[in-house]
Amino acid sequence: MASAVLPSGSLCAAAAAAAAAPPGLRLRLRLLLLLLSAAALIPTGDGQNLITEDVTVVEGEVATISCRVKNSDDSVIQLLNPNRQTIYFRDFRPLKDSRFQLVNFSNSELRVSLTNVSISDEGRYFCQLYTDPPQEIYTTITVLVPPRNLMIDIQKDTAVEGEEIEVNCTAMASKPATTIRWFKGNKELTGKSEVEEWSDMYTVTSQLMLTVGKEDDGVPVICLVDHPAVKDMQTQRYLEVQYKPQVHIQLTYPPQGLTREGDTLELTCEAIGKPQPVMVNWVRLDDDLPQHAVVSGSNLLINNLNKTDNGTYRCEASNVVGTAHSDYTLYVYDTTATTEPAVHDSRAGEDNSIRAVDHAVIGGVVAVVVFAMLCLLIILGRYFARHKGTYFTHEAKGADDAADADTAIINAEGGQNNSEEKKEYFI
Repeated sequence: MASAVLPSGSLCAAAAAAAAAPPGLRLRLRLLLLLLSAAALIPTGDGQNLITEDVTVVEGEVATISCRVKNSDDSVIQLLNPNRQTIYFRDFRPLKDSRFQLVNFSNSELRVSLTNVSISDEGRYFCQLYTDPPQEIYTTITVLVPPRNLMIDIQKDTAVEGEEIEVNCTAMASKPATTIRWFKGNKELTGKSEVEEWSDMYTVTSQLMLTVGKEDDGVPVICLVDHPAVKDMQTQRYLEVQYKPQVHIQLTYPPQGLTREGDTLELTCEAIGKPQPVMVNWVRLDDDLPQHAVVSGSNLLINNLNKTDNGTYRCEASNVVGTAHSDYTLYVYDTTATTEPAVHDSRAGEDNSIRAVDHAVIGGVVAVVVFAMLCLLIILGRYFARHKGTYFTHEAKGADDAADADTAIINAEGGQNNSEEKKEYFI
């Protein structure tokens, strides 16, 4: 950086003009003469005796510039703007910008505040010290600009479950460029951002592709800004998702769940969807509804139950998105039945449903199987008992026919000799 040198004739002419000026103007001209003389002596220096720090400030706030001197020898301190115009010379402000105000002045420090900072104030500010030789150091003011507007836009105001929609968020005119984060409820999602620069300002647009389900209805999609100039800046939109009905059958009567002959059965069909189903339909699988069954809105009423009413009853509900149903299996017991039946499992479905299993029927089947096994064991026992006897041979038979013991022995020996005739009889 070369020193600025003014011709000596110019300085003399300026001094003569200052001496001839009116008293009110004379002081200003002398100050200007001093500035010109000092400017002619500014060399390139390392600023080893000057200390300052860079300043980062948010647009519209206050920036404070400090020029400090180590080992001060009462030399003059001066502050200049990026155009090298003098802001303060000692405690005097030649620059006609009232936003600059003196905060502190001493032999070792010149501290100046700049209020209502704008992006045009950004740049290098110079601290000068009139020593021998003169020294100079600069500080940089960086101005942060928060997004001037944050907008979120959803491709479709109302989506259908399973559909993929596009959501866009735009943060306009910020410095530096904004980072956009996405949330669905409390869950963070990942979007794709594009940055556009114009005149040192940045506009960022982030795109989020989202596949929605019925659980997303009424959930907020949040666009949140990460920027050093602003905290907790965000905007949101609530999702509107249409979904097919969810159907459930509620047993209203009898409350204990045991349906006997002659009783009354009342079922209520509960259907929730978006849009809300306007009507439901009751049918009986594999047969018509009983003639004495009454359908009233979402309720099914069957009076004077009998065993011919047994079967599976289905409630169907639909809206513009789709159709769903739930089934209830009815089993009518004799009037003497005391067994509490299992609760019928009634769940919504589209192609099939889970039918309830009657524990009483299972108990009856188990009882029949146990009884059959007991009968089989009794029959086998009698069979083995009848065939359990004494073995007799011809030898024994000969002994039984003998008149005395000797004869019995002889008959027995004779029987042993004739082996072909020896046979066993199982009585």
